Amino acid sequence: MKASDLFVQCLEAEGVERIFGVPGEENADLMISLMNSSIDFVLCRHEQAAAFAADAYGRLTGKAGVCLSTLGPGATNLVTGLADANMDRAPVVAIIGQGSISRLHKESHQNMDSVAMMRPISKWAQSIVSAKNITEVVRKAFKVAEQEKPGVTVIELPEDIAKQDIDDKPIRINKVRRPAADHKAIAEAARLIGQAKKPIILAGNGAIRKRAAKQLYRLATKTGIGVVNTFMGKGAVPMNDPHCLFTMGLGSGDYNNLAFDDADLVISCGYDLVEYGPAAWNRTNKDDKTIIHIDFWPAEVDRDYQPTVEIVSDLADALWQLNEAVNDMYEDRLPLFDIQDRAKLRGIMSDEFSAEKDDTAVPVKPQKILWDVRQFMGPEDILLSDVGAHKMWIARHYQCQEPNTCLISNGFCTMGFAMPGSIGAKMAYPDKKVLSISGDAGFMMNVQELETAVRRKLNIVAMVWCDGEYGLIKWKQQNGFQGRHSDLSFNNPDFVQLANSFGMWGREITATDQIIPTLQEAFQQDGPALIAVPVDYSENMRLSERLGNVSVAL
Repeated sequence: MKASDLFVQCLEAEGVERIFGVPGEENADLMISLMNSSIDFVLCRHEQAAAFAADAYGRLTGKAGVCLSTLGPGATNLVTGLADANMDRAPVVAIIGQGSISRLHKESHQNMDSVAMMRPISKWAQSIVSAKNITEVVRKAFKVAEQEKPGVTVIELPEDIAKQDIDDKPIRINKVRRPAADHKAIAEAARLIGQAKKPIILAGNGAIRKRAAKQLYRLATKTGIGVVNTFMGKGAVPMNDPHCLFTMGLGSGDYNNLAFDDADLVISCGYDLVEYGPAAWNRTNKDDKTIIHIDFWPAEVDRDYQPTVEIVSDLADALWQLNEAVNDMYEDRLPLFDIQDRAKLRGIMSDEFSAEKDDTAVPVKPQKILWDVRQFMGPEDILLSDVGAHKMWIARHYQCQEPNTCLISNGFCTMGFAMPGSIGAKMAYPDKKVLSISGDAGFMMNVQELETAVRRKLNIVAMVWCDGEYGLIKWKQQNGFQGRHSDLSFNNPDFVQLANSFGMWGREITATDQIIPTLQEAFQQDGPALIAVPVDYSENMRLSERLGNVSVAL
């Protein structure tokens, strides 16, 4: 058979249902082979957006999202989306075209070393130099991308290799069990929990993968220890549960930073240092603060993150073992701690979330927008946050009942992620409401994908917060330079007319009582919808000033 046909058979064997991408001349054979396949090729308008769609798809399903580009500029356009997926632990397999091997040793049209470029932003990148290697390369790419911690792998397929004849078949897929925790480390962790006076749990990105959230919730409720999640750990413990102490991550600190300042034991579960540097939460009593590290990988070396115990294994299994050990050691004492001791912290934060729920001012306060959005979205619905000032408000104010219902570009912090990511999210879960929230700057970075959503008749809703500035940069400059900032303003199109020009529904919010009705109407459309909201970012500095004076006895 033709090598490109075998390549597609290998993708089918991996369970690939769709590929997001932009084809080119050098991967024409693969594209023609896909026409005879069960795989749905989702034609995008930019390769970066294709990578973001695959990123969201991979995060939500746990199966590798797949994106495709041609060589040269196609491959370079993938880079930002792939770097984002890799740093945020999303399984993604990227397939890139390449010219014939016979011309790669010399100067030739669009020739560049794409594999070398991809290596710093991926777990593994490999060119196929013989049709005989196809089955092994494809199997390894998916295995490496999906194994913990997940990330990006890259396959380069030269055009002459794709045309070769080959007699082969896909490699069988075997289930691999992840390693269990060391029993001595589990016993020591349980002992430290029993000795603690004021412990706290930090739930990171890994806590919402591979069934870990269930065991984490069991540990919290069994022991009475409160849980603070990172931006990416939302839903590890349900927002309405008293053990949920909401989100850690604002650069200036927040009320729940005080709980870490006061803690003598931090139980870190699935936490990546790239999410929120330990210097930002491990601020006091560093020599006396004990850290238990529980994750798929050993702890990163950092002077502010020096665990006493490291439990390196499958996270869900480690937490299950720890739950059993705690039960065996302290059965007559459980719960070990009174979660009501954290009620004041929860109360302060809850009051913050609801403080502006009845505000009627336009431009609209971020708190009011997010209060209404949270009231409207169901517990299983999915919100995707772009990067900008709105991200900080979403991280703080939009809490979750379930894991993987709020996707944020956090590790790489990439503008332009949310709207194309919502395409991947909707294709992963067509029956759930999928809402992206972007600033006007980030939204315009991948606005072309509205056409993809229209063509595909995807009922995604894009909410754009409009202030005509790079709001997050302004916020940070104001914090760092006594209120001063550089020129960060720009002009916007009429977003309603923009939506209409794509043949889709669009509305602009002109009063706060329109937010929920507008969302309801938007999600009743047969295709995508756009909602523009004028936002009052004067609230940014007010929040900074309020949190800069946080001093509460918890």
